[in-house]
Amino acid sequence: MKKEQIYISTIAPDAQKSALEHGFGLEIAEYCTAWNMDVKFERTHASVLRKLEGVSRRVLHASFNELFPCAIDLKARELAAFRYRQAIELARRYGAHKIVIHSGYYEKMYYPVWFVRESIKFWREFMADVPEGITICIENVFEQTSDMLRDIVKGVDRPNFRICLDIGHVNAYSKEPTDSWLDTCADFISHFHIHNNDGSADTHNVLDGGSINMSEFLRSSLQKCPHATYTVEVRDSASCCLWLSEYMSQN
Repeated sequence: MKKEQIYISTIAPDAQKSALEHGFGLEIAEYCTAWNMDVKFERTHASVLRKLEGVSRRVLHASFNELFPCAIDLKARELAAFRYRQAIELARRYGAHKIVIHSGYYEKMYYPVWFVRESIKFWREFMADVPEGITICIENVFEQTSDMLRDIVKGVDRPNFRICLDIGHVNAYSKEPTDSWLDTCADFISHFHIHNNDGSADTHNVLDGGSINMSEFLRSSLQKCPHATYTVEVRDSASCCLWLSEYMSQN
């Protein structure tokens, strides 16, 4: 693993400090909530610019609240597309080369076959207007099996439409273990979110603070997805950066 592959999510108050100290990039998380693009934009934008000072590598996390690309209501799909277009404009403004977008699957609302089929329709149309140099990475959240995102990405069939595998979400919500997800999706993964938990809830613990064997996972993911990038998505980035530095020195 190289430091150029690592990003720190700005959900951590110490993200900028950790990124500058270790030579990592930043994943901008302020716009996960859409109101920061609307009524609070000026204040949020100024805060983001301060955090990005001295950090040249950036990823953007798009809004996700109430956004469903596979929505039954077509007006809801229009809202999702509108928010994702806003994310593209923000990514261009901040120099981010990847945008992470939640897949929008919710098991109590959508049958898996509907989710896959209708997501392919949405993303085929949307990706036609995504500019060169930006990769959209759809992120698993509540998916219980690894084939769903793989089938969507295969169906859309665009080189800049990939997967962000969030292993904390896999551990908390999926019926399959992380190594199964990695085997299924490896050819389509461009980005990872790494954090830990005990399998009962999505708690975004530090890298060694849960039931995922992080060292083993990183060794396997680096072998199968050698060019992928990683975002540490925790509240306390300092301890995770020290853990990663020690891991890199030993591997």
